[in-house]
Amino acid sequence: MKPRIHPASRAVVFRDRAAEVAFLTRSTADSTRTIEWEDGTSYPLIDVEISSASHPFYTGTSRVLDTAGRVERFERRYGRTATARP
Repeated sequence: MKPRIHPASRAVVFRDRAAEVAFLTRSTADSTRTIEWEDGTSYPLIDVEISSASHPFYTGTSRVLDTAGRVERFERRYGRTATARP
């Protein structure tokens, strides 16, 4: 790596607001807010809306989508364009 062109990497706490879970990891992101971690050290805190703790792909939960309503809305706008084939 070339010297003096990469941002400084530091320990940062990311807190998932949806799942109320915090992760201590390394990042180049910085924040003015801090949090005291389990080891007694104060780290920059960055709040995120979604992470692996709350994302449906990682948690195995799924949301029900209203596909019937989408199909009906499409047919109202554009009409039935395809004919049924045997």
